[in-house]
Amino acid sequence: MDEILEILEKDARATADDIARMLKKKTQNVKDTIKKYEKEGVILRYKTVINRELVKNTKSEVRALIEVNIMPQKDVGFDKVAERIYSFPEVTSCYLISGTYDLLLIVEGKDLHTVSRFVAEKLSPLENVRGTSTHFLLKKYKEDGVILRHKEENKRVAISY
Repeated sequence: MDEILEILEKDARATADDIARMLKKKTQNVKDTIKKYEKEGVILRYKTVINRELVKNTKSEVRALIEVNIMPQKDVGFDKVAERIYSFPEVTSCYLISGTYDLLLIVEGKDLHTVSRFVAEKLSPLENVRGTSTHFLLKKYKEDGVILRHKEENKRVAISY
C-alpha cells in the first residue's frame, strides 16, 4: 500500500506538511496524491475512534455481530442479497466471510430489544436468509488498532462467611 495511505490510516489528522516531512516529499505532491485518492474513492472518509466508555452523558448503544447464512441469487451470487441487507440503517458494516456463515454484520441499536427486533422483523424474514447467529458485544478492548483505556472499576471488598 502507498506510504501516504498507511500514514493516513494510522492518523487521519496527519497534515500534508507532516506527511511530506516524514516521506521527504514536496507538500504539493502529497496534497495532489491525497486529492487523487479522494476523487477515485480510495479514501472514502476520515474517522475518529472514540472510547465511549470514557465519555460522560453518552447514550449507551448496543452493538452486535450477526453471522448470516444466505442463499446466493442466480447470476449475481451474494452481492444482491448483501446489498439488500447492508441498506438497512442498523447495519454499520457488512462482510462476506468464509466458513459456516456467509455474511458478518455489525449492527447497532439503542438497546438489546432494538437489535433483536431488527433480526426478527427485518433480517430473518428476507427471502434469501437461511439463518442467523447473533453475538452481543459486551466490552471493547481494542478498536481499529487502538487499545481502549477503561474506567477504573469499583474496588469491592471481599466478603466471606
